[in-house]
Amino acid sequence: MRKPRTVVVDDSRFMRGLISDLLDEAGVPVVGEAKDGVEALEVIAEEEPDAVTMDLEMPRMNGIEAVEQIMDEQPTPVLMLSAHTEDGAEVTFEALEKGAVDFFSKPGGEVSMGVSQHADQLVATLRSVADADLTQASRQAADTQRQPASPGAGGAATTGLEPFDDQRTIVIGSSTGGPDAVEQVMAELPAGDARVIVVQHMPEAFTARFADRLDNASRYEVREATDGVRIGAGEAVVARGGSHLGIAGYSNGRIRLELIEADRGRSVRPAVDETMTAVAGAIDDPLTGVILTGMGSDGAEGICAMQRAGATTIAQNKESCVIYGMPKRAIEAGCIDEVRHIDDIATTIRELVQ
Repeated sequence: MRKPRTVVVDDSRFMRGLISDLLDEAGVPVVGEAKDGVEALEVIAEEEPDAVTMDLEMPRMNGIEAVEQIMDEQPTPVLMLSAHTEDGAEVTFEALEKGAVDFFSKPGGEVSMGVSQHADQLVATLRSVADADLTQASRQAADTQRQPASPGAGGAATTGLEPFDDQRTIVIGSSTGGPDAVEQVMAELPAGDARVIVVQHMPEAFTARFADRLDNASRYEVREATDGVRIGAGEAVVARGGSHLGIAGYSNGRIRLELIEADRGRSVRPAVDETMTAVAGAIDDPLTGVILTGMGSDGAEGICAMQRAGATTIAQNKESCVIYGMPKRAIEAGCIDEVRHIDDIATTIRELVQ
């Protein structure tokens, strides 16, 4: 089991101690602590850790500024610890743009109690962050300042790709490293008659803001999924955090979605497997399934169900993944038609249309 040497950065002495204790108990060595960004840079330079947990709001130098300097001076995988609020979501996305690999959402209410209850998730996320390909994380961060796409462009003028001309449903699944990867694919994807469903492992307070970002970056009308919402040509949804996204009905080219609160035995909510399996069973028009960067095996079962239903299937290649977990498992399952670099995913989705 990976035991990344970790530096804990938080302006609260109590939180530093709590997080350090949780990591120590899980066999993850904490080699240093810091109370702000300035001190963090000094400790990181001295200890050369495998990973850093970084608070956002701190005196002297906040977490966003610290991440930017870390990536410039001594690139190290950073896990942001963010508030479980819409404001927390906004600054967390900014930290990801600066090069942070992933984030762990502090649950609402009593923070210390929440972190303790989610210790296993914290440790698992930290271990995956420590294994991240920082070259890809930094490259994606540098590419995130994209101009909003023109809704009327249809993709042809900007990407050179013809708009979709069939009632195709595209399902994109991702986890660690996914926000930037999904945004890139959506920004480059031509519009037309396609419908897009995005399942990104992300807490509830973050998915609405993520949908807004995709709406601004793409040619699709993107919103967070709600129970009973319908989507048709040129529309997209982001699965809501904390719920699985299922298919309640399909007719006349429009999909009716449902939110499922039960965990269904899955380790994450929303789970890519749940949505892809539901799509495969309910929609008889053309399908495309895509698995992007992320830890774990979520998506392998679902992408196989989609392929059996006649979908074309695509996985991101190892060289362009921040975490080569989900794509690797999908490929090993034998259910992927094409393995492509993130820069070529949108083009491949369009080119595979028959």
